[in-house]
Amino acid sequence: MIKIDNLTKRFGSHISLDNVSIQFDKNDHIAIMGPNGAGKTTLIRSIMGYYHPNSGEVLINGLNPIKNRTKVLDSISFVPQLPPPIKLSLNELMKYIQASSNVDIAEIIHYANEMKLDINANLNKSFFKLSGGMKQKMLIAISLAKKSEIIIYDEPTANLDPKARDDFYRLLEENEKEKISLFVTHRLDEVKDIVNRQIYMDLGKVISDERVGN
Repeated sequence: MIKIDNLTKRFGSHISLDNVSIQFDKNDHIAIMGPNGAGKTTLIRSIMGYYHPNSGEVLINGLNPIKNRTKVLDSISFVPQLPPPIKLSLNELMKYIQASSNVDIAEIIHYANEMKLDINANLNKSFFKLSGGMKQKMLIAISLAKKSEIIIYDEPTANLDPKARDDFYRLLEENEKEKISLFVTHRLDEVKDIVNRQIYMDLGKVISDERVGN
């Protein structure tokens, strides 16, 4: 469970989150929408403990994500909009993920295959040198292999072709039971079949929060 109470975050004089209170529970699958600068990314980064709030509180399963960062991040899978500049080869990256997060390498390879990413052909290639689409497929495979309680995707299909997008959403549908999933997206048409809640943000506030679908 994610519980956010009266959360305010400022950067200088700019208010990025303005007294936001919201809760996400198991089996909530949420599209978070809004224009650039609405506070969507700040909200996600606050959930993950990247930002110290100016006031208010974030709790992940009762834990503060800043004070209990390692434990909280153990329960979260995150795929950013821009892949990080990782210099490790795919082989080294999978071994690192296995050691740091106890993720089964066979599971990463399974989901990579499902995303039509041939890991074996690229095993010794640097992640940094892969195409944007291949990087995204690899990060998605890792996120699914981790079997986290909370999965967060920030514009996850930005670098994917239509077939890869279909594969991604099919895999999500197969893996979303008993989880919280958050999608920061401008493509509501893509996620409408897998979300059951739509949140619209603007100027650091939650403008609307609607249950949809089943």
